[in-house]
Amino acid sequence: MVDTAAHLVDHVLPHAPVRQWVLSFPYRIRFLLASSPRLCAAVRGIVTRTLLGWLEQRALEAAAEGSARSRSTDCAPSARPEPQFAARSGAVVFAQRFGSALHLNLHFHALVLDGAFISPSARLAPSFQPAAPLTDAEVAALVEQLARRITRYLERQSRLPRAHSPAGADEPAEHDASLFDQLCAASIQGGAALAPESSRPIARLGQRRPPRPPPLPGSLCADCDGFSLHAKVLVPAGELERIEHFCRYIARPPIATQRLALAPDGRVIYGLKRHWRDGTSAVSFDPLTFIERLAALVPPPRAHQLTYHGVLAPASAWRDLVVPKRAPVAAAHSHAASAPNLPTAPSTSARSHSHRSTWAELLQRVFALDVLTCPHCGGPRRLIAQLTDPIAVRKILGHLGHPTEPPRPAPARSREQFDFA
Repeated sequence: MVDTAAHLVDHVLPHAPVRQWVLSFPYRIRFLLASSPRLCAAVRGIVTRTLLGWLEQRALEAAAEGSARSRSTDCAPSARPEPQFAARSGAVVFAQRFGSALHLNLHFHALVLDGAFISPSARLAPSFQPAAPLTDAEVAALVEQLARRITRYLERQSRLPRAHSPAGADEPAEHDASLFDQLCAASIQGGAALAPESSRPIARLGQRRPPRPPPLPGSLCADCDGFSLHAKVLVPAGELERIEHFCRYIARPPIATQRLALAPDGRVIYGLKRHWRDGTSAVSFDPLTFIERLAALVPPPRAHQLTYHGVLAPASAWRDLVVPKRAPVAAAHSHAASAPNLPTAPSTSARSHSHRSTWAELLQRVFALDVLTCPHCGGPRRLIAQLTDPIAVRKILGHLGHPTEPPRPAPARSREQFDFA
């Protein structure tokens, strides 16, 4: 999670305003996308082309208006031809499969540049054109357009019945559902597929009260036929810590272990981050149902959950012109010259050639803890020796007051065995 966020902030996202777009789907489409990587990739392409095309069109209109305004203020007539602007926006899209109660809820989190890069010529470097302030009407129009395009695509793929067809005329052919499809369907519906409690919904805990009516869509939020689009979060340019925080939130794992507990009767209790409208504060699972939920959250093999689009795509011709420049690798520690035969610890101030961060860099980035700096003198730590002789190791541990013998390993299995079918 932290490594992905650091990579996006340091090497991918330009220093430009970024808006988070969150798109969720109706239950039936949610099931289709979760069980088919091909459909999920196609729908993700529809979403990104719609958002990026809309932003690029707005940027072109703003650039054309600015060019026309500058020509109108010029007293002498100019013989230069009107520039042909090219606009490119970009996005990073996460496909999240989980909900707050460990249920399958596939939805898209898209970090989209709030504007587009514009270049009047192929020989000139592009400049960023920020987008105009977003309105509720524009969000409502976008979610209607997305719902219409996604529904039509799934109808053409015979995965949804056509709205204008007679009943049963264009129904998708029924096929024997695989075990994974059964687990996905049960998880989306809030039930269980194989456990003894499959005939009833998952048990809920908390002070139950009559459910309140669903709240009205807030600012920059819109719903259409089960599709929901949220675009309220906007991070201005230059706020790297805030955008990194959002990247960590989007790339987080599905399970928060601090909210997971085991009841005395053997049931698994998972607390909710926020109480539901009916007062539910936690859900309770039978052990087999809990395993079902975990299995449904596992994405299909060779299916990308993080993708890059537009100007941020790997094959984009403008990518090297807009992404942050990688800092050069710093020189080794000054103390390396005094001990040329000993390996030195990596510096937290310099990123390696690899896209991945070292463990010391991640610790400093998350907890502000520089483990390679001595807390007493403030100097850099370095490796002075590597002890492998058991006799020397026992003497040093005994002198420091630590145990000299390794702990005895616990048995691999407890005496009590579960009886699985």
